[in-house]
Amino acid sequence: MNGDRGRQKEGRRKAAMKYDGFLARVRERGEYNDQDEAADVTNAVLEVLAQRISPGEVKDLASQLPGPLGQVLDHATPQQAQSFGIEEFYRRVAERTHARPRTAQWDASAVLTTVADAVTGGELNQIISQLPSSYAVLFGKADLAD
Repeated sequence: MNGDRGRQKEGRRKAAMKYDGFLARVRERGEYNDQDEAADVTNAVLEVLAQRISPGEVKDLASQLPGPLGQVLDHATPQQAQSFGIEEFYRRVAERTHARPRTAQWDASAVLTTVADAVTGGELNQIISQLPSSYAVLFGKADLAD
């Protein structure tokens, strides 16, 4: 029994390290002051992304991201995807982070490039296929953009 409990703790620790590692990458890419700022920006961007892609795709994405990020996506998922362009995406992120849309573009890129690194290629393709091509650059896939 103790062996099982040890494995459970280890699994939780690995998940926590994965979450911390995700935020560390976002923090580095976005040049944020600390992990808390990176977490706030990450949550804001994922909340807006969850509104833009299909609920099924949100669920698939949530399953490939560290637990706390999956929970953010689950809580933000609407009944159906909303259709809005990239400028509205930036505006919605800016509204959540109390920043300007130009700053939100920077924030979205820091988070979504990290998402692209964290998920499988197939999952990334599924997400990008649901978005206008102008979003591709945010995921570090400028070659797919207009």
